[in-house]
Amino acid sequence: MKFMMYLQLFAHAHQERWSSLVDKKLRQTLVTRDNYIFNTNYEGNPKAGKVKIPVRDTEVAVKDYDKATGVDLDEGSTGYIDLDIDQDKAVNELIDGYDAASVPDNLVADRLDLDSAGYALALEMDKKSINMLETTEGIKVCATKTAATDANAYKHVLDAKTYLTRIGVPTDGRWMICSPEFMAVLMMDDHFIRQGDLSQRMKEAGATGAIAGFALYESGNTMVDDTKTVASKKTTTEFIAGHPNWCHRVQEWGVDVHIQDLGGSGKYIGASAVQGRKIYGMKISKPQTVYVKRTEA
Repeated sequence: MKFMMYLQLFAHAHQERWSSLVDKKLRQTLVTRDNYIFNTNYEGNPKAGKVKIPVRDTEVAVKDYDKATGVDLDEGSTGYIDLDIDQDKAVNELIDGYDAASVPDNLVADRLDLDSAGYALALEMDKKSINMLETTEGIKVCATKTAATDANAYKHVLDAKTYLTRIGVPTDGRWMICSPEFMAVLMMDDHFIRQGDLSQRMKEAGATGAIAGFALYESGNTMVDDTKTVASKKTTTEFIAGHPNWCHRVQEWGVDVHIQDLGGSGKYIGASAVQGRKIYGMKISKPQTVYVKRTEA
């Protein structure tokens, strides 16, 4: 009995370790980083399919203080809205020649299975997350639909900066996800702050540079071809600007990474698989705090 309990604890420790290795690669590969692009605050259990995320539409009231009578209390206006955990992704890679009981730990941890799983999950999550940011109803879309040039790219960035400031988006923590083409134009501008001059924190967050108070992130997943967005026209997103206060993403392992024996399937002999399921959900709680610059063709 004790031996079986030991085996269960041993297997669970490996699952947590393997899952953490995939998460490490996932974090390194993601453009849409947690705590930089998306905030991860929530209440509840993602495995239940839905969590609560905190939102606050008004700031704390500031009043004059009277030394004799004090000041009236206000009740906080922080509320909660639902975030659906509606993305369910799986990894399932064959390991031939080993049943589950005989797979060496280093074969799982050190080979490309886990590294590749983290990379593939990151690409999938980036595509879904960026698409959500650029297509959610209610986001602010720049009225100018012509492609930015060397002469006006910085002005477009300043337009985004002005808009976000006007609606009360904090300056600290602002981000901008750029297409490769728009990034190439910005990098030629004298206002562009190169990665080498960024803080260590922003370098570790994957920022490519900075401009006008925005941390810049480059992604090849910004193109949109969606007739629901602009009828009968192909649109290309040049950049998305926002702040993590109102962009939410929650992710969890629905099933930890583990070794699954395939011998009972009747099809595989002396084989097993690395398996795991990652679940997540995304939401913009205040869409007007996201600014998008697009072109149309």
